[in-house]
Amino acid sequence: MQRRSYELWSALGAMLLITLLYLWVVTGLDAVPPAGDLFGHGLGIAGFLLMLMTETLYSLRKRSRSARWGRMSTWLRFHIFTGLVGPYLVLLHTSWKFNGLAGIVTALMIAVVLSGVVGRYIYTAVPRTADGAVIEAAELEHQIAVAEADLQRWLAGRPEADQLLVQRMAALPAARGPLSVLGRTFLEWEYRLAWRREQRHMGALEKGQARELDRLLRQRRSLRRQVASLALARRMLATWHTVHIPIGMALFTAAFVHIGAAIYYATLLK
Repeated sequence: MQRRSYELWSALGAMLLITLLYLWVVTGLDAVPPAGDLFGHGLGIAGFLLMLMTETLYSLRKRSRSARWGRMSTWLRFHIFTGLVGPYLVLLHTSWKFNGLAGIVTALMIAVVLSGVVGRYIYTAVPRTADGAVIEAAELEHQIAVAEADLQRWLAGRPEADQLLVQRMAALPAARGPLSVLGRTFLEWEYRLAWRREQRHMGALEKGQARELDRLLRQRRSLRRQVASLALARRMLATWHTVHIPIGMALFTAAFVHIGAAIYYATLLK
């Protein structure tokens, strides 16, 4: 199943708009907005609420087996979006001062975001349905058989040159140890470069036929990679959880202490 990074582009767009607003305020004040003024507080509150939503909503949906409020894939996209935009707002809230507890919170926040980026990459290596259920190896093998049959139907009656082309493309590794999970983008680049080289010798193939062959080859290749990396991706995801969750808990513990201290010293003592 192809996964598109809509949530990443949406987060990038939101962060760009936030940056433009931030620069507009900086220009108006002729200074970096202090963390303790209205705008700075607003950034911090909005960012923390988004981070809190990141930490809770997706987990609640995942643990609610009987819930029907939205697909897991949609909630995961929302989880990633808030997990990027929220920390960015908090980073702007700091006024670029990282002393004391605020510095600890910022360091933990960056660690959680980086860990989350790695986790997303590992998560997407595990084949899933639209509802987030893991597709097991037996089902993947069935899908490979179907994809292979589609490819053979396409090749039926084709010239020998096309047969050799498919053999050469099939010889490219779809999986290569840990690269099958963390470095699959590089494997795909290798495939795309090889495909472009082959296209120079495709005079007999029309563009539509070449696109169809490319689709069939990539479909089979993706399924083979998923079969080869399924067990490894699951082990890596389990290891990732043992690191990501404690860091997240430490982050929110430090964040709540920071918020409590800010309320006490900035509000109650005035």
